[in-house]
Amino acid sequence: MTTRFSLFILFLLAASSALAASAGPALQSKQEAEAKGHVFHSSHDDIVKMAKQEAKVDGIVSLDPETFGPLTKAFKSRYPFLDLKLREVTGTEATQRFLLEVQSGTAQADFTYISEDFYKGFISRGKKFDILGMAEQGVLSIPVKMIDPLSRKAIAAATIFAAIAFNKCLLEPAKVPDRWEDFLKPELKGKKFLVDIRPFHYQSFAAGAGEEWMLDYAQKIAAQDPVWIRGASRILTSIAAGEYQLHSGINYHSTLRAKEKDKTGCLELKIIEPVPVRLSEPQMVVETAKHPNAALLWLEFLAGAEAQAIIDTYEPLKSSIYTPGSAVEKIIRGKKIWLKDWKHYEKGPDWMGMAVKAFGFPKAGS
Repeated sequence: MTTRFSLFILFLLAASSALAASAGPALQSKQEAEAKGHVFHSSHDDIVKMAKQEAKVDGIVSLDPETFGPLTKAFKSRYPFLDLKLREVTGTEATQRFLLEVQSGTAQADFTYISEDFYKGFISRGKKFDILGMAEQGVLSIPVKMIDPLSRKAIAAATIFAAIAFNKCLLEPAKVPDRWEDFLKPELKGKKFLVDIRPFHYQSFAAGAGEEWMLDYAQKIAAQDPVWIRGASRILTSIAAGEYQLHSGINYHSTLRAKEKDKTGCLELKIIEPVPVRLSEPQMVVETAKHPNAALLWLEFLAGAEAQAIIDTYEPLKSSIYTPGSAVEKIIRGKKIWLKDWKHYEKGPDWMGMAVKAFGFPKAGS
């Protein structure tokens, strides 16, 4: 009897050890997260159950409003028990007002887009979900590289990359630059191409080629005496109309949208390597969210293949490079890139300011 009892005890110990080993990584991640003040859910089913009790979710995105309907429909199809409301905040002043609401705890939103210009202010008021830990353990289906590794509570649901736009009716494709340095050639000196005085893709130049290279390039671009402009939509229309022939770097998705609407058939774009790429559409759950678990499901949904396909269709082509098989991932695949990712994220606005200073503070229209 003693032998049987001993064997039974050994069996229980072995079973307990096996169970602990199988639950070990998730349990350890949960304990580590909670020790640092983060919220870590061990089960996706638990998140869904809590979201059902919340019944609705409301938040801010910076995607094109044309995506709102398809995204809402797809989210509702997956979670029919949740009422989703998407809103946008446009312009610097409106963003600053909303940031003050978030910081004061009065924001009426469960999740929000995080403005790049005010990232530090927003991220400090994000709910401390350990999204990274939950993704690593398979609780949330979000590609790990989409998640901010520092805060662990924000995702970048989209990607923006730069191309050059030109009027193919005025400029032969063979004369269009093949490298970024080609814009420094003598034949392109003197009002031969456009430069935006808010040079977003120079962030990627600094991230990929180094700050020194970016500043040197910006000074040399300024010495080419380009046409200084601001914005995309109006300028792309002007290029299509033949007012200008070449843009030195503009968002690919904006140019593609303009090209689809171009009745002249003259607007064209070209991808130059290294491709300047930057993470976009950062999202977080707001610290004071009334429906935090439903918001967590929204972030997971936005990172998924269905939402990414909608972004590609309506933006168009602005999905994450970290979504396998997304349109943007396919375009970028195999190409050399200069990537401004999470480790450079907060440096972005400073890099743009440095580039503008290197330009010599040009004014639009000069």
